[in-house]
Amino acid sequence: MNETALSQLPAVAAALAIHDGAISAEQLMRACLARVDEVDGQVQAWAYLDAKYALERACARDEARKRGEAVGPLHGIPVGIKDIIDTADMPTEDGTVLHAGRLPVSDAALVRALRAAGAVIMGKTVTTELATHAPGKTRNPHNPEHTPGGSSSGSAAAVAAGMVPVAIGSQTNGSVMRPAAYCGVYGFKPTFGLIPRSGVLKQSRALDQIGVFARTLEDIALISEQIIFADEGDSDTRPRARLPLLATLREVPPLPPSIAFVKTPMWERTEPETRDAFAELVAHLGDRVSEVELPESAARAWEWQRTVMEAEMAANYDVEWERGREQLSASLQGQLQRGRAIPALEYQKALARIPLVNEALTEIFSNYDAILTPSAPGTAPRGLDSTGDPAFCTLWTFCGMPALNLPLMTGSNGLPLGVQLVGPRMGDARLLRTARWLAGTLT
Repeated sequence: MNETALSQLPAVAAALAIHDGAISAEQLMRACLARVDEVDGQVQAWAYLDAKYALERACARDEARKRGEAVGPLHGIPVGIKDIIDTADMPTEDGTVLHAGRLPVSDAALVRALRAAGAVIMGKTVTTELATHAPGKTRNPHNPEHTPGGSSSGSAAAVAAGMVPVAIGSQTNGSVMRPAAYCGVYGFKPTFGLIPRSGVLKQSRALDQIGVFARTLEDIALISEQIIFADEGDSDTRPRARLPLLATLREVPPLPPSIAFVKTPMWERTEPETRDAFAELVAHLGDRVSEVELPESAARAWEWQRTVMEAEMAANYDVEWERGREQLSASLQGQLQRGRAIPALEYQKALARIPLVNEALTEIFSNYDAILTPSAPGTAPRGLDSTGDPAFCTLWTFCGMPALNLPLMTGSNGLPLGVQLVGPRMGDARLLRTARWLAGTLT
């Protein structure tokens, strides 16, 4: 198999080939690094990548296999890590000059889990400034004149460009779904509290959620399984039985799923071709989909999400504000100024709405397997000054529901147009199975 084919190999297939001795971790890493050399000068997805070190780590995996050591489910698989997630052997600079040169003393909990599963941490992918709005250097791999989305810009772009099979990101508003949609890959944000955030930049405890990027649904399930666990460093995680994401994904649904098409109050922000594309998709699904209105109690969720996010950002970024606010972007300064002015009572009232909105949405999920809605208003906007509009992700992030971008459509400009599926909290495995069914209806 040549390097180009190797670099495009899904993680599930690559892990099996390494396990069987058909390929080596070294060969796979060399293929990925060759792809980096080929395309990253234009895409600029990496914040830190030491090719020699990455290759050494891959070779170490091969040596461990030769010694007869246990082979994990991700043995030898390169993984990109968003540069807000601590890695003990690489810098973590959080997309800001204020943290330039920062060297963590230990791995984030999820990084430890990835290494334990045999993964090779290939490098750190570009994040926007402190995982907020101000863009980094990354460009859309489909057209460098367009944004890749944010804040997990580099993770989505690196996977889409074939530089790495899987990558890790995070979402506090729309930072997994939007770049996945714009770059044309699968992006999955599991239920709040499933993946520990210990060792990850804290923006908002109530809203921060880890997500993953891949080019196949099976890869999404495989990597997610390895990083879903309870960790004492994140009190929002809980001990639970292992979620059989990959096994459930591969099952045939006992009945054809029922889908609720929800436009949300943000529908007016969609581009005309997005409306046309979703009308065509809904028509294709026929009686398996029905248009459903959100409950009235969810109407102000966008306002509440912003209140919670900006209040908690102001608290968590207080040191940066006090020591270096003049080096922060104008957009981040504005967010922190607003957050510092939010009354405690207003913040607490907004926070208390999270379980109430979840409860109101249970009626939809009692009748439907998943919610269908856009991932973004349209394809990736032209220009690099903005990362796009996260409005179609806000409600589901606020509620902590599992959400998935499916790269199923293409805009008239040739750029990807994302489809978002949302499930109830803890309905992650069923959501992936429904997504596979939906993708299958279009092939």
